[in-house]
Amino acid sequence: MLRTVTAGVDGSPESRAAAEWAAREAHLLGRPLKLVHVLEPVPEPIAQAPFLGAETHQLWDEGTATEAPPAEVWGKISQETAEGLRMRHPGVEVTVEHVTGRPGEVLCAAANSAELLVLGSRGLGGIGGWLLGSVGLSVVAHAERPVVLVRAGEQAADEHEMDPAGVPSAATAFRPVVLGLDTGSPDESLIRFAFEAAVRRATSLRVVYGWNPPSSYAYGLAAAPELQQMLARSVAAALAEVMRPWRQKFPHVEVFEQSRYGSPAHHLVDASRDASLVVVGRRVRRSPLGAHIGPVMYAVLHHAAVPVAAVPHG
Repeated sequence: MLRTVTAGVDGSPESRAAAEWAAREAHLLGRPLKLVHVLEPVPEPIAQAPFLGAETHQLWDEGTATEAPPAEVWGKISQETAEGLRMRHPGVEVTVEHVTGRPGEVLCAAANSAELLVLGSRGLGGIGGWLLGSVGLSVVAHAERPVVLVRAGEQAADEHEMDPAGVPSAATAFRPVVLGLDTGSPDESLIRFAFEAAVRRATSLRVVYGWNPPSSYAYGLAAAPELQQMLARSVAAALAEVMRPWRQKFPHVEVFEQSRYGSPAHHLVDASRDASLVVVGRRVRRSPLGAHIGPVMYAVLHHAAVPVAAVPHG
């Protein structure tokens, strides 16, 4: 069965931007697009409250108890979104799915059965939608497939180079794809995802590695600049060694390697300003404390200037 590109929609500007991005990516991938809207059920305490009558439950179900649109309005919004996407992307098959359940669980399941899941970077709180600040980050932390986060207002032109007039234009070439990489634990699925994204966009790949020396080196680096230069050359050589076989696998992708002293998150956020997409890995951890996304990805998801693909790996 052909995996879909799936987008979570809730009627917000953020989810509309995510759906548009997902439609463009579905076109590049040659995949169908599925729009998923989550209808959260009545909270258990209210469902079991004996002093609330049928009328109150009906109001909650219709959304009037929380000023949220009733289910039929959500259905209309989703269908209108789908129709707009079909008109703007005639080559993409678009379907809509309404699912009742806990947003985090539903969206995580949707991600695991999709080629990738696309979400807006903000959402509606409460019964009216899913709060991406918590739910979205939970999906990123638990999903077994790539999740892409898109900010409100994201336009197709934003991913492209400037035209002769100095304005971003969808008629110009794509900006580079940026890959955040740790040479100490490079993962094939993460690197492949970034290269394939660059191939689809016919653009270059910029590999960013931010490094910090062991604490025992800190004083020495400050006192001896030549030591920092030696370490920098060693780190650059390690990055080049990791990328060498990938350059051979993808000879048509121009690769720029950047290894810089300092915070990886800072360098990735900085590189995002001239990128079309930032790709960051998330190591899958199965521990009693639960899944988490790590400080680098957390910072990039919150501060990157372009869509961010969170790619889970072993």
